[in-house]
Amino acid sequence: MAGEQILVVEDNEKNMKLFRDLLQATGYRTLEATTGGEAVDLAAAHTPDLVLMDIQLPDMNGLEALARIRADERTSRLPVLALTAQAMEGDRERFLAAGFDGYLSKPVDITDFVATVRRHCGVDGQ
Repeated sequence: MAGEQILVVEDNEKNMKLFRDLLQATGYRTLEATTGGEAVDLAAAHTPDLVLMDIQLPDMNGLEALARIRADERTSRLPVLALTAQAMEGDRERFLAAGFDGYLSKPVDITDFVATVRRHCGVDGQ
């Protein structure tokens, strides 16, 4: 990997550490946001290769943050994955219909997490 940059949006400190450690161990550079507003600002300032967006955030939810990212021409095409504990039947489809490019449920399966990130960063020929 060429050190793609991933914006991780997560308000839980333990989850953030896990995602940061997994991504950095796999060769990615990370940016971190703990609120939706911070995520929108960082996405516009840094145009990362991928955004991993928690849904339950303290200031605005991940759906609203996604809408703001999509509304900005600088970030409208960024791949954004929902990263959420909302794993009821239909949640995946709801998030994809809302405009997310992919979906990961918490707790994450490490193999699936890494494979999904690679796929959305264009690694492994995908």
